[in-house]
Amino acid sequence: MNTVKEGKTTALTAYFTIVGSLIAISMNSESKNEFARFHIRQALGLHLFFLGFAIFLSQWFNEYAWYGLYICYFALWWYGFIGALKETKQSVPLVGNFFQKWLKFI
Repeated sequence: MNTVKEGKTTALTAYFTIVGSLIAISMNSESKNEFARFHIRQALGLHLFFLGFAIFLSQWFNEYAWYGLYICYFALWWYGFIGALKETKQSVPLVGNFFQKWLKFI
């Protein structure tokens, strides 16, 4: 339980933009806190997911698709952020388990 408390600040930092995720990676580079690593993977995955779809939508403009992207991103971000605040390791729905597999190097 003590490792969760130690990694909470790093985990929360990861959710604030992709730059926050990169800062969190550097904050966790020495301690390798497992709770922080879990949330860094979740947050970085969400940010990359958002950027990837935003690049796709920039070529194929549909106003309602943008609304859907922002609503989906914000809902998943909120779910992950609240999980970090509550000090639980809960994957974001639909894509969280993929982020844990794809971003194992973190």
